[in-house]
Amino acid sequence: MPDKETLERAEQDKREGKAASTQAGEFVREEIEHVREGKHGARSAKQVIAIGLSKARRAGVKLPPPKNASKETKEQAARETSRAKSGGREKPSAKRSRASSRRLKREGHSATSKLALSRHARSVAAKRSAASRSRSATKAAATRKK
Repeated sequence: MPDKETLERAEQDKREGKAASTQAGEFVREEIEHVREGKHGARSAKQVIAIGLSKARRAGVKLPPPKNASKETKEQAARETSRAKSGGREKPSAKRSRASSRRLKREGHSATSKLALSRHARSVAAKRSAASRSRSATKAAATRKK
């Protein structure tokens, strides 16, 4: 369950008309903090981001499923989105929840170090085309606070 502050920040982003990815960023930030403060670990920066996006979908952020993900991942994203729409808070399986928590607790905490996050950002950016990066930069410059 996301923190109250995270939900409020995401809600404020939505009111301000910001993109779904910006709203979801609040959940990813929360997850990074959880790993840093030792609540649980993670295998990689990618895993931390995936957990955050999953939480965002369950909280009702209208995030599309990832384009180049596996069929299972896309189905899971669709399930999380529909679950948020229905509003029915079905209680998660305690046994399954405990198992995943215990697994994450055994993982390391270096996945959210500055080095790991910047390395991930660089590798993701490198996979994008120059035109795509340029478009993003132009858009960022236009929306930056003056």
